[in-house]
Amino acid sequence: MRSQWQSIRLLSTGFFACASLALSNSIAQTYPAKPIRLIVGYTTGGPTDTTARMVAQKLSEHLGQPVIVENRAGASGTLGKDRVAASPPDGYTLLVMSSGDAIVQALLAKVPRDLELGFAPVSLAATGTYVLVVHPSVPARNVKELIALARSNPGKLTYGSSGVGSSVHLAGELLKAKANLSMVHVPYKSSADSARATASGEVELSFPGIPGALPFLYSKRIRALAVTSKKRVAMMASTPTLNESGVPGYDRYGWYGVLAPLGVPKDVVARLNAAISEVVNVPEMKVALNVQGLEPQTNTPEQFAAFIQGEIAENAKLIKLIGLKAE
Repeated sequence: MRSQWQSIRLLSTGFFACASLALSNSIAQTYPAKPIRLIVGYTTGGPTDTTARMVAQKLSEHLGQPVIVENRAGASGTLGKDRVAASPPDGYTLLVMSSGDAIVQALLAKVPRDLELGFAPVSLAATGTYVLVVHPSVPARNVKELIALARSNPGKLTYGSSGVGSSVHLAGELLKAKANLSMVHVPYKSSADSARATASGEVELSFPGIPGALPFLYSKRIRALAVTSKKRVAMMASTPTLNESGVPGYDRYGWYGVLAPLGVPKDVVARLNAAISEVVNVPEMKVALNVQGLEPQTNTPEQFAAFIQGEIAENAKLIKLIGLKAE
């Protein structure tokens, strides 16, 4: 009798596994059959929202279904994460995450939705570097001279950021740590505001994104010393990196990628991954991203998962080093 029940259980298990696989294959073969929602956990007009809308437009054309951006701002992006994590795992509700989300994950001891375990990574989509700029009155024409100036005037130079715990704040703290500098952090509401403050002389330097810096660079109200990524960027090809300017190992940049709810069929993830990779690398999209100071960059779901884990670990290390606490 026991062997009969064991046989029945094995047959039942096999039946449901086959049914689940068949359903998964069916979803993947017809996907997408209706509009897709890209959830952004931040307000409209910000860099994550802007990137999401650019990607959504091209994905809609490529997939043949509307791709709608929906903003769920609040709680440092947590409302957006909750919306996606609670959605059916069918690939029709996705999260556009940013490097800021990896900082929040590293900063908080506990978060409602764990980025490493609670979602299915789809792909990285784009990266965007920051640029180290100074007010024209600062007597430093390059990074080495700025470091010498800061060391000879400990605690006197001020640098602006887009807020405590922001990617730009950590860019400044990383420079301080790697070059052994003492500078005063002045938080603003946005990266563009920190560039504006540098242009007006409120702070001596800042690390804005390229779009926020360009108007002031063109009018020569600020001066660029270096970009923060390890490689030079197309829009500022003549500007060296911090890594090649006397701060070896420096590499800090913003990034944007797509996550799905946990449990989405692998074939659907693969379909989305291929679509994102194709649309962000078409020539007109590259140009549009470059205008925003971004570079297209994609990877496999497995690579993106490892990338997120690495970013969280690096952020946690830097946050511990500077003693930053969640407010």
